[in-house]
Amino acid sequence: MAGNSFGQLFRITTFGESHGPAIGVVIDGVPPQMSLTEADIQTDLDRRRPGQSKITTQRQEADKVEILSGVFDGKTTGAPLAILIRNEDQRSKDYDNVKFVFRPGHADYSYFAKYGIRDYRGGGRSSGRETAARVAAGAVAKKILGKHNIQVIVYTLAVGGIVANNIDFSVIEQNMVRTADAKAAEAMIAKIEEVRKNGDSLGAILQCVIKGCPAGLGDPCFDKLNARLAQALMSIATVKGVEFGDGFGVAQLTGSVNNDRFVLKGKRVGTATNHAGGIMGGISTGEDINIRMALKPPSSIPKPQKTLNENLQEVEVVVKGRHDPCLAPRVVPVAEAMIALTLVDALMIQKSTQV
Repeated sequence: MAGNSFGQLFRITTFGESHGPAIGVVIDGVPPQMSLTEADIQTDLDRRRPGQSKITTQRQEADKVEILSGVFDGKTTGAPLAILIRNEDQRSKDYDNVKFVFRPGHADYSYFAKYGIRDYRGGGRSSGRETAARVAAGAVAKKILGKHNIQVIVYTLAVGGIVANNIDFSVIEQNMVRTADAKAAEAMIAKIEEVRKNGDSLGAILQCVIKGCPAGLGDPCFDKLNARLAQALMSIATVKGVEFGDGFGVAQLTGSVNNDRFVLKGKRVGTATNHAGGIMGGISTGEDINIRMALKPPSSIPKPQKTLNENLQEVEVVVKGRHDPCLAPRVVPVAEAMIALTLVDALMIQKSTQV
């Protein structure tokens, strides 16, 4: 199966299935002599893991990280870093009724069309469970970014028509929906609970702000930084749209308004406005990079739905099991991870071009 690796100089390969014995990741390109412990990685895995609140799936996974190689005496060696996360709370029997059924909104049919076989137990490789391996790798990437004073901030911007307006980054980890507006958090949680009780699910919009990114990252023509970030984020199955800066809003502006005028900010070049979202010509400008992501509603809902089975007969299906009514809180650390992985790779590529 192709498509399991991401990155060029800082490259990850994930493996494992939702209902297999374990999932994990191998990271190539980790710099040597960097302090790294399992605790450094566990913090982000705890933020992504299931069962952390009443508005997430109640599957109970400790997501305990195990470093198998690439670290000696608490420091990275420069060898491939291998990380394992064991699966502990699968209920494969919950999926017996969909063994031969293509669940609406899922990858069941597309995987079957491609491979002629599929793992119906929670989606196998297409399951969001795979993203735990990305988060583990992302924790390593974020530690590298920290040495460059680059900060990746992601939060829930909107759920069910409720939008965060009074932005305060300090409250993101203080509410279960991971929004930056404490008042909006209460309304968002209530809306998710209401929809969950009705057997349905909700989509969401996430906002990302990257602070401290230096100017000059990204490469023409096909490896533009925004193109690589978009690929990284669109590789998260629930993400259906990505926009930078004003995004689709620029279609309503004139050039004189949209153009970000260059100014001196101390001793560095900056821009008076940031409609471009910190990237011009596919290369970072040194301004904050602003990204928004649209998440689809989770497809696994208990409402009866019409679909087809492998014999192409119309059937009714009820998806059993434990599922998230809204993916926003758990996708926040996944989005952080994919952005961090992209930025570290871009930093290493930029360094390789300088003699």
